[in-house]
Amino acid sequence: MASGISVKPGFPENSFFRICLPMSLPMSKKIISVYHKPTNTKLAEGPGGWGITSFEGNLYISRKYLLTEGFKINYFPGFCIYKFFYFWMDLNLEDGHIIKNLAWMYVLPNPLFPFIWFRVGIPCYHPEIEIIENVN
Repeated sequence: MASGISVKPGFPENSFFRICLPMSLPMSKKIISVYHKPTNTKLAEGPGGWGITSFEGNLYISRKYLLTEGFKINYFPGFCIYKFFYFWMDLNLEDGHIIKNLAWMYVLPNPLFPFIWFRVGIPCYHPEIEIIENVN
């Protein structure tokens, strides 16, 4: 490559990662774990990025990485001017406690935001939620 951009060996010549990653950074994988603090229940765990996406101070979790079936839609609607329509979700814990409106799911999402489509959204700064990020 004559452009002077350093390339990371092992990636195809026209790969984004080969061109844009500095030589000194190893490829690492971020694992995100989401806990309900009062009960120490792990709600989700998965890779950062497409599996669990951070957007606007919230996490959008693919169903594949949810570790509980306790999130239930309560059909209380909401609307965001640019992300469109969603329903709030309650967290039903195994001990019988119900945490109302802890999460949400966009049921008529904006097609420009595929990372929120039909995923459980959780606020990162909720007092009952703990987020742990591990980098491998």
